[in-house]
Amino acid sequence: QVQLVESGGGLVQAGGSLRLSCAASGRIFNSYNMGWFRQAPGKEREFVAAIRWSGGSTYYADSVNGRFTISRDNAKNTVYLRMNSLKPEDTAVYYCASCACYGLAYLYESSYDYWGQGTQVTVSS
Repeated sequence: QVQLVESGGGLVQAGGSLRLSCAASGRIFNSYNMGWFRQAPGKEREFVAAIRWSGGSTYYADSVNGRFTISRDNAKNTVYLRMNSLKPEDTAVYYCASCACYGLAYLYESSYDYWGQGTQVTVSS
């Protein structure tokens, strides 16, 4: 009932920047948080950042805090992830997700009901 489409991934050298977009459509009225997760080959999916539709409060994983910025445009139903100072360890498939969750639940992938297909980010050294 909720469709999420990521875009903006690509190949970038270490120290470079990328901006990811997540366009949401469908019945998103019950979505409270939007989040970005990432998954590298052979590793579990991990939390990157989240934002509230209402108020725009943001939350970041320690590994990206200070380098990544999540934002949203409510009128466009779009969430963005600006990634600066990229490192090779940032290489992963990045997923946009939506959840109707409260408190610290945004940290856990199990809290999210809808997921995009992901966009590949590759950072070369």
